[in-house]
Amino acid sequence: MGSEHKIWVDGQLVAWDDATVHVSAHALHYGSSIFEGIRAYGTPRGLAVLGLKEHTRRLFQSARIFRMELPFSEDEVNNAIRETLRANNHPSAYIRPLAIRGAGPLGVDGRNNPINVFILTMEWGDYLGAGAVTQGVDVMVSSWRRIAPDTHPGLAKIGGNYVNSQFIVMEAREHGLVEGIALDINGMVSEGSGENLFLVLDGVIHTPPIASSILSGVTRRFVMQLIKDHGYEVKQETFPREMLYLADELFFTGTAVEVTPIRSVDGYTIGKGARGPITEAIQQDFFAIARGETEDRHGWLTPVHAPEQTPAD
Repeated sequence: MGSEHKIWVDGQLVAWDDATVHVSAHALHYGSSIFEGIRAYGTPRGLAVLGLKEHTRRLFQSARIFRMELPFSEDEVNNAIRETLRANNHPSAYIRPLAIRGAGPLGVDGRNNPINVFILTMEWGDYLGAGAVTQGVDVMVSSWRRIAPDTHPGLAKIGGNYVNSQFIVMEAREHGLVEGIALDINGMVSEGSGENLFLVLDGVIHTPPIASSILSGVTRRFVMQLIKDHGYEVKQETFPREMLYLADELFFTGTAVEVTPIRSVDGYTIGKGARGPITEAIQQDFFAIARGETEDRHGWLTPVHAPEQTPAD
């Protein structure tokens, strides 16, 4: 990104190259950061953020779990995101709000360190590669298990949690694949390194429950609503690895990955090895809403250029 692009840092916009932290920042040593990934889409009425309030709410939930007191309100963060998008004038954008325990004393307990909040925005295409959204991706079941519920808080989007995710995706790419699917501590299917998972079998759609050490995805929640809109049943229940091989369709969901089909797992072809009809229908509805091509019937979009929100009384 060029220096003309801005990053919001603790209440003000600064040049991209000036948004730095000191080497003693606690987050660099101990992974003590929380973050969100959000997308803004170009629509006929201008740029709009998908799930802005839902993502910011989850950021504050992560902060609560992590005993991190953020120095801004949810409304202030929402307004700052829109301010940053306006400053950078993207046609579409990926948005990364980030809060860290900053420069101060070293030591595992960083609660005496200051909290710094950043918002960066950038243009970003298909997360899993060009054409992945339509053509699908080849994946493997990882040898790395998802974090157990009594080791890391999987519901919190904490930077340190993503060391586990890095091992999952690095292993997959060492095998020539783009992504891995992790099992939970009980050997049941959990999620990808940074994506939730849906499985279609005999017209019923399955997705692992929160108890399977998944992140409670905002896009996952939206997709479950779309599944119901299309008249399909969705079951949040545990299921074993071999059910992946029997699936008629599989797809990932997430802010970065959006809705991406899976065409093979561990060398097993899923369905016909291409995007299935249910995946395509959900995907088309998702993008039509996100891009303002159809009615925002669930109120998921926040216009970037609308008046700023004011705190409730």
